[in-house]
Amino acid sequence: MPELPEVETVVRDLRPAVSQQRVTGIWVGPHSLRRIWQPEWSEQVAGDTILGLTRRGKWMRMPMQRGGELLWHLGMTGQMTVHAISDPLADHLHLRMQWESGHELRFRDIRRFGSVDWFASSAQLDAFLAERLGPEPFDLTDSQLAAALQRTTRPIKAALLDQLIVAGVGNIYADEALFRAHLPPQKPANQLTADEITQLRLAIVHVIEHAIDGRGSTIRNYVGGSGLEGSYQDEHQVYGRTDQPCRNCATAIHCVRIAGRSSHYCPQCQPESLAVQAATAPAKRKRRG
Repeated sequence: MPELPEVETVVRDLRPAVSQQRVTGIWVGPHSLRRIWQPEWSEQVAGDTILGLTRRGKWMRMPMQRGGELLWHLGMTGQMTVHAISDPLADHLHLRMQWESGHELRFRDIRRFGSVDWFASSAQLDAFLAERLGPEPFDLTDSQLAAALQRTTRPIKAALLDQLIVAGVGNIYADEALFRAHLPPQKPANQLTADEITQLRLAIVHVIEHAIDGRGSTIRNYVGGSGLEGSYQDEHQVYGRTDQPCRNCATAIHCVRIAGRSSHYCPQCQPESLAVQAATAPAKRKRRG
């Protein structure tokens, strides 16, 4: 799933192209996305002008001149790119926003977990996002992170996937940040020390910043708004590198399931404490006799 760096790349690519475009029509494909586009939304958007494009967590906000906003989410395989209306159409297209300029914004999504929603006002959208998202990584403070982690006994990897704790971090960058912070993904979140919390926060920011510089990670289908792939996957230290040697110590990268997600780590660079080892070790069978 595209995470903060990928979504930020899409926003930066598209913002100059979409800003001040007047919408002349909306085409909606026959197969619905995660949430069904309502016909009345097309009436609201047609004739309006796009004011810009911003990111919040993994979501993209598109404010319109009349006061409403469109909210976009790429889901697992979503792509947003700009084309001339006359350009050939790719498969798996689900929405085309046509402009007076003769160009259009196309939303393509193979697995259809993405979404496009209409909000009548920015206040409504603010409330929607406030219920679902915590601080951005760049705004997160040590005290905020400490307070959030203190309230949960979940493994730290699972806690980082909680968008109310830190917005925009997903499976890829949680693994990469934990590696940089030398923290095992299994460690209970409420057992992190103050120094470890600071170390983790800085690691999240570092990884996210460098991933944005690399235009995100193209694992399968992701491309930026320009249609170009990301390159940060070449810099991954642990994610997707099961059984490959750690770039730091040559130990084989391990992969375990945490909160239903694959979690990659180096057992040498991210040593498990005795408490974690005891908690995750398989139970011994009692002898019969």
